[in-house]
Amino acid sequence: MEIILKGLRLLNPDQNLDLLSDVLIKDGIIDKIENIDVSQNSDAKVFDFSGKVCVPGLFDMHVHFREPGGEDKETVISGSNSAASGGFTGVACMPNTNPAIDSAEVVKFIIDRAKGHLVDVNPIGAVTKGRKGEGLAPMLELYDAGAVGFSDDGTAVKTASLLRNALEYAKMIDSPIIEHCEDESLAGGSMNESVVSTELGLPSIPTVAEDLVVMRGILLAEYTGGKIHIAHISSKRSVELVREAKIRGVDVTAEAAPHHFTLTDECVRNFDTNYKMNPPLRQQKDVDAIIEGLQDGTIDCIASDHAPHSIEDKELEYIYAPNGIIGLETQLGLTLTELYHKGKLTLEQVVEKLALNPRKILNLEIPQFEVGEKANFTILDLDYEYKFDIKYSKSKSKNTPFNGRELKGKSIAVINNSKIYFDGQFQNI
Repeated sequence: MEIILKGLRLLNPDQNLDLLSDVLIKDGIIDKIENIDVSQNSDAKVFDFSGKVCVPGLFDMHVHFREPGGEDKETVISGSNSAASGGFTGVACMPNTNPAIDSAEVVKFIIDRAKGHLVDVNPIGAVTKGRKGEGLAPMLELYDAGAVGFSDDGTAVKTASLLRNALEYAKMIDSPIIEHCEDESLAGGSMNESVVSTELGLPSIPTVAEDLVVMRGILLAEYTGGKIHIAHISSKRSVELVREAKIRGVDVTAEAAPHHFTLTDECVRNFDTNYKMNPPLRQQKDVDAIIEGLQDGTIDCIASDHAPHSIEDKELEYIYAPNGIIGLETQLGLTLTELYHKGKLTLEQVVEKLALNPRKILNLEIPQFEVGEKANFTILDLDYEYKFDIKYSKSKSKNTPFNGRELKGKSIAVINNSKIYFDGQFQNI
């Protein structure tokens, strides 16, 4: 099958490419990048994308698909559908499933579930067995089965000794340890520790609970020569610690979630549990620091921390409700609206944060605009204005604080694995 994409601006900072061109795709492979005469390709299906921007397929390196064990909240397929709807052609799914992703069998189960879908699903293996912090999982076996990184996400690796050993094992395969940074002895609260938490009377979590574990990870990565990745960074001091470590040459990377650069703990005043997440929403000074970190490269990528929960789970008193929100279908719109259109990031930086750097961190191949390469694209309408409506979400869960949010910029099509998602439908190409 042949398809022609007309009128695209092809943008890939990894290739230093910014080009106006048509693209001919045959059986999922790029056949031509040039001005194409449609009359010479009468059998091809033509998509007019004049004025739209085509970038390497976006990649979210921090999602929770809940399968196995939480299929009522999300499955590999429903989560992948949500990813495609949000403009993503690849994701990395976290290991806090039931059972955890701590065996080759579970890694292969997830990969098999995703087989044949447009979206590439890459499992993150657990650092410790059952994520219990009592002994390392068989990390090299997980890697051989297809795991692309390791984390005990939901909690920090329990001891410095385990984290040191994990970094040393992962160094053998040049793989990152993705650390959920929270000292459990300081955790257990429902929101950020601030004047707001005092006024609301809610148990709180101080930013130093994050900062301590960020520092531990940096010091151990420096000591072992391993790779540490800071998940969903949320505090000003943590951003400073990562910046200082990068200057020293430590192999540390970091990600930020859109809710941490768009919302503050002031949002918790209405006790809406869709504003409850971990790390919690912080203060404006932390939001400003995260944006600065994204601008100067301290924070390498943007990841949703897509965390589906049922309506019943979220409809509890604030202190009892689970942490987390869905984010795959709002991440791009929030990034473009709050960072690109407000002049905080260039479009090239947005592509780096959402497509290139996540793959570099996980040692995954970066899609290229070259003849003979697999077509793996996200096509953007930068000026499309809309109001996000949760009714149209492809996720099985609806827990978002962004329902009704005015956004500017979205994905209008994604192409990968010989499939296109366009106009709400998957089609083979």
